[in-house]
Amino acid sequence: MQRSRPPREGPVLVAAGHGTRGPAGRRTLALLRLAVADLRPGLQVAAASVDVQKPALPDVVRRLTGEGREVVVVPLLLAAGYHVRVDVTEAVALGGDLAVAAAALGPDPALVHVLADRLAAAGLHPADGVVLGAAGSSDPAAVADVEQVAADLGTCLGRPVTTGYLSAATPTVADAVRAARRDGRSVALATFLLSPGFFADRMAATGADRVSAPLAPHPALARLVLRRYDDAVAALHPVASGSAASPASASHPGPGRR
Repeated sequence: MQRSRPPREGPVLVAAGHGTRGPAGRRTLALLRLAVADLRPGLQVAAASVDVQKPALPDVVRRLTGEGREVVVVPLLLAAGYHVRVDVTEAVALGGDLAVAAAALGPDPALVHVLADRLAAAGLHPADGVVLGAAGSSDPAAVADVEQVAADLGTCLGRPVTTGYLSAATPTVADAVRAARRDGRSVALATFLLSPGFFADRMAATGADRVSAPLAPHPALARLVLRRYDDAVAALHPVASGSAASPASASHPGPGRR
C-alpha cells in the first residue's frame, strides 16, 4: 500500500540568501529557514543563494518550476540593490508564470525591533552614540534603505543614529565610530548583517565600545520572511488573495552587490 504524503500548502518559499563560505553563517541561515517552516506547517521552504554558495538560485527555480511547482523567492537580504534587482529578477524569469519575487527584508519595522533587541543584549548605555554598520553597496537604492533603517532606529531609541559601511559606500564604519565619539561619548555599533562571518568579524574590529550581534536567528525575522511570502503570493493568485495582501508590496527591490 502506498503511503500518503502530507499535503503541501501553497507555493514553495525559496529563501534566497547571499551565500557564505563560513559554517557559522550557513548554520544561522539554516536556523532561520527552520524557524520559518516551524511557523507554517506544510509550507515547503527551500534554500538557495545568489552568490558564493550552492544551490544557486537559478538552479533551484528551474528545478521546482520544471516539476510544475509554483515558487515565491524571498530574498534574505536587508536592503534594495543589485542582487534582487538583477540576480533575483533574472532567476524568477526562468520560472515564467510559476515564479514571483518577494520584497527584500528591509527596510521594515521588524528589523528595527531586532536591532534594538541586539543592542540591548550588547549593553547599550543611555549615553552611547549609536552607529548602524552595514555591509555597503554601490547601488544608491541599497544605501537609501540602510539610511531609512538608521532613521527608524533613531526614532525607536530616541537618539540620533548615524551610518557606516564596510565597503562600496561612505563613510566607513570605522570613520563613523570615530565621528560618533568626538565629543567623548562611548559608541555602540548596531550590526546590520543577518549572520556571522567575515563581515561581522570586521564589524567587531572597528573600535566601537559595544558591538551588537548579527540579526539572525530571531522570531521577528521568521515572521517577516512569511509576511514577504504572503504578500508575494498575491502576485501569483491576485483573485484568491483578494485584499489580504498587496501585489505592489512584492515589487520592492532587494539588496545590493557590494
